Amino acid sequence: MSAHHTTVEWKRDGQVFIDKKYSRAHVWTFDGGAVVKGSSAPESVPVPMSDITAVDPEEAMVASLSSCHMLWFLAFAAGDGFVVDRYVDEASGMLGKDAGGHRYMNRVTLRPVTTFFGPAPTQAELDALHHAAHEHCEMAHSVRAEIVVEAKIG
Repeated sequence: MSAHHTTVEWKRDGQVFIDKKYSRAHVWTFDGGAVVKGSSAPESVPVPMSDITAVDPEEAMVASLSSCHMLWFLAFAAGDGFVVDRYVDEASGMLGKDAGGHRYMNRVTLRPVTTFFGPAPTQAELDALHHAAHEHCEMAHSVRAEIVVEAKIG
């Protein structure tokens, strides 16, 4: 099994804190050196306590699922001899509530539009490539959200 490491760091920086008006902005540092600004979602904690320019956990989850799916799709497309020129996914996630009233990401919709160089797959072949990508995506197997793929050729 492979291990993946991320450091998440938040600092009070002199804020009162117990008034609950502290900034939720923080930093994600990944093992390869990438640094990303993180924050709570403005829908969960209002601005200015949330940083709208930062990535919130819900966005990160959607991006992770989309990225994993794309990487598998590209691998399968190449294996089938299709040359992908561009892949764009306008993915979205929806929060819902479970039976206990807890909020959770209950649906993620991937909307990949793929542009091919040369011969493109038929819609049935495209759907099969996306099905294979979904079946192999480790992130998709790690969540209980429904994941829907609405694929198009651009």
